[in-house]
Amino acid sequence: MRSNRLQLNSSKTEVLCCASSRRQHQISPTPVRVCANFIQPASSVCDLGIYLDADASMSKHISRSVSNCFAVLCQIWSIRRSLPTPVLQSLVVLLVIPRLDYNNATLARLPDNQLSRLQSVLNYPARFLSEKVRGRQSAAPRPTLYIGYECHSGSSSSWQCSVLTYHCLHLTAPLYLADELHRVADIDT
Repeated sequence: MRSNRLQLNSSKTEVLCCASSRRQHQISPTPVRVCANFIQPASSVCDLGIYLDADASMSKHISRSVSNCFAVLCQIWSIRRSLPTPVLQSLVVLLVIPRLDYNNATLARLPDNQLSRLQSVLNYPARFLSEKVRGRQSAAPRPTLYIGYECHSGSSSSWQCSVLTYHCLHLTAPLYLADELHRVADIDT
C-alpha cells in the first residue's frame, strides 16, 4: 500500500475469517490488526455485489437477491392490471432475471434448498402472468418462467464455468484467467 501511495480506510475495510459451520465457534472474535488499525471480523462481507458468508453457504447473498427481486416483483404486481401480459413479461425479464443472473457462477454446486429459494422468485410472477389462474388458486409455473431457474441456476452456472474454461484453454479469455488454469495432465507430481 505504501509503495502505491495508498492508505487504509478502516471504516470501509472488512475482515472475513472463513471456516466450516461446525468450526465457526472456534474463530476468535477479537479485532484483527491491519497496519495501525484494528478491524472487527464480520460474519459476511460484500465484494462486487456478492455477499460472502464466513461458512461459504452463500445464504446471505441468496437472501438479499430474493429480497431485492421480490421488492421489484411487488412493484410490478401493483401495476399488473394496467399493462398487457407481454409488457409484464418484459418487465420481469428486464428487472428480475438480471438480478438472479448476476454472478450466478458463484452459486454453482449449492444445495437444492438454496436454489429453490431462487426458483420461488420465478414462480411468483408465473402466478400473475398466467391468464388461467384467478384468486387464490395455486398455479403451476409457466414453462417460460420455469425454465428460468431450475434449468437455469444449476446448469447455467455450470455452463458458464464450462464456457469460461473453454475460453481459458483456447486462450480467448483474459490472460490473468488463462494463466491460472492448468490441465491436470500438465502438473508434475
